[in-house]
Amino acid sequence: MITDIKAYHADGKDNQYLEDIVDRVSQRLWKSGFQLENVLADTGYSSGENYAYLERKGIKSYIPPPGTYKGGPDGFEYVKSEDHYIRPNGAVVPFKKVFKDYRTKTLKKEYRISSKICRECPLSASCLGKSA
Repeated sequence: MITDIKAYHADGKDNQYLEDIVDRVSQRLWKSGFQLENVLADTGYSSGENYAYLERKGIKSYIPPPGTYKGGPDGFEYVKSEDHYIRPNGAVVPFKKVFKDYRTKTLKKEYRISSKICRECPLSASCLGKSA
């Protein structure tokens, strides 16, 4: 079922228009007695801002991350309720800040632990980058 249609200027990216689309569709569905619970979109609508927006609105998103998305390091467990990672040896890698990636102009979350602690770990060669 088509629930919305609108033309946007070609000079913007798809992910810049998701909030507008969701707001318009939500209002239209609400007037008909429905509630928007899920959003399905292609990778072009993927951004940290959009994921955060949908989460704040209580809407489950089915938007795949872009091909450059790496996720967490292998062997690390993400604990959503605490917003941190747990290393294979059990140490916590806490959330530190949100920053804007200068290359992609998107918001990203940074998780960091002291590199001194990491040097003692046998996995450090696979985790630490040049600027870790």
